[in-house]
This record gives sequence, structure tokens and C-alpha cells, in this order.
Amino acid sequence: RWQSIISEGFIMATKKRLDRRKKYENDANPYFDQHNRANVIKVFPGDFMVTAEPSDMLVTTLGSCVSACIRDPRTGFGGMNHFMLPTSDDATTWSGPSQSLRYGNHAMEALINEIMRSGCPREDLEIKVFGGGNVITSTNAIGSNNANFVLKYLKNEGLHVDVKDLGGNYPRRIHYFPATGIVNRLLLKRSSDNDLVEREESEYSKKMGKDKNRLDVEFFYD
Repeated sequence: RWQSIISEGFIMATKKRLDRRKKYENDANPYFDQHNRANVIKVFPGDFMVTAEPSDMLVTTLGSCVSACIRDPRTGFGGMNHFMLPTSDDATTWSGPSQSLRYGNHAMEALINEIMRSGCPREDLEIKVFGGGNVITSTNAIGSNNANFVLKYLKNEGLHVDVKDLGGNYPRRIHYFPATGIVNRLLLKRSSDNDLVEREESEYSKKMGKDKNRLDVEFFYD
């Protein structure tokens, strides 16, 4: 079953779109979802997306990865990231700043700063975090490491977590509506779902194989 997480508060929908959103409209191949009556925009590993369009739904699939859904509840301006590993001290890791967003410390900083630049006070940020599942047996416990990282990061930054849905043994599909704060979370419990997440990650890793500086790490997520 889908679990709906709804935030209360005055919503002031705005038509503001960032250049970054326009970029991802091309990269993420958005389409209209008749059931949700929303424009679906996918957020891939190492990406983040921001929008305040009432009709936009940010979507991702998480295994060991973590996504933070963060917004300004006054304006409905917000976004989602999708990171693969907790930290990197090198902002140029994996061939440049955009590649560094695969790491939690860079991905969290980038998303939070983007929303604060829109005028949201730091203390007003509405923050929900998802993922970090241990979906495949691994001595690295990547999912637990990602989940522990995001909670520690937010605590160290003095930021309140409104909702957390982390850990477990199943992948998750996340639908996020920044304009309202609604999150729909679906646990993917079928074995075929695990296989799909692993296959998609494998295909993604092949694309990353073109990077001469990629790390020798197995990732288990979308």
C-alpha cells in the first residue's frame, strides 16, 4: 500500500522555475501521470531537483540510497536529492562538482542551499528523509551507513527532521509533491522489485564506467 505523508501549513504556489529545473526536464524525460494528475520528473542517483509547480511530482526509487525531500512550507518551493554514499571530502570527485552529488554531504548541502537561496529561513525548512535499505546482503552495510549519515548530518546542522523512513530490507518508490509537502511511499516487497533495482543500478554503473576516476565500490540502489 502507498503511505501518504501530508504536511499542514499555508501553501503559496508559485510559478517560479529555476534554470536547473529546465535542464532536468530534458534529462529526466518528464511525462504526465493521469492517476496523480501530475507532471512526473525523475530524480536519478547523483541528481537533485527543485520546483514549486503545483503540478510537479518528483519520483525516485531507492534501495541503499537515501533521498531527502526538503521544502519551504510557506511557498511550496522545494526539491529532492538522491545520494549513493555518505561523504567525500573532494568536491571534484568523479570528474567534477556535479558528480560529487553522489555523496551525501555534497547532495544535502546543494539542496538545502538551493532552497534557502529562494528566501526560506534555515529554521523553517521542512525535511523528510527516505531510503537506506539493506536490500542485498553486503558486508559494507551501505544502506545503514547512508541512513545513519543523513540523520547525523541534519543533527550536526541543527535541522529538525519532520519525517524519517529509513532502513529495512525493501526498496522504496518515492513520489514527492514539493508544492504541498505530500510524500507517497511504496515499499517494493516482491523479489522481482529487488531484481529490478539491482538491474537498473547495474546499468547505471555501466554508464559511470566511462569515468576514469570512478570508485571500486558496489552500490545497491536505483
